[in-house]
Amino acid sequence: MARVFQINKGVSRPIVFKGLKAQYIAYLAIGLVLLLITFAVLYILGLSLFVVLPVILGLGTLLFYGVFALSRRFGQYGLMKYLAKRSLPKVIIFRSRRAFTSLKAGSRRPVGIWSGGGVKSQQRGNGLGKDLRG
Repeated sequence: MARVFQINKGVSRPIVFKGLKAQYIAYLAIGLVLLLITFAVLYILGLSLFVVLPVILGLGTLLFYGVFALSRRFGQYGLMKYLAKRSLPKVIIFRSRRAFTSLKAGSRRPVGIWSGGGVKSQQRGNGLGKDLRG
C-alpha cells in the first residue's frame, strides 16, 4: 500500500508577516509593548488623555514607519551585516614585523599579534599605514 507524505514547502524560508521579515516582527512587537507601558505610566501620572493619546499615536506611527522601512531596506540579515561592517576598523597598522616573522610552518601555537599595543585602528598621515617590507 502506498504511503502519503506531506511536503513542507518553505521550511527554510524566513517568517514573513504583512511584509515584515524575520526579526523585524519581534522589533515591532517589542516597540508596541513599550508604547503600551509608556501609555500606562503617563496615564497613571495624571496626564490628560488629550495629551497622552496624540503622543502615543505619533510614536506608534514612527515605530511602524521605521520598522517597515528597515525591513524593506535591509531584508532578513542585512541590518546585522550593516552593523557588523560598521564596527570593523578602517585600517590596521602593525608597528613590528615580529608577529609575522615568528610564525612557523608547522606550529599550532597561536601568536599574540593583537597584544602589546602593536595594532591601531586609526589612519596615519597618508592613510597607507606603515610599509611591512622595511
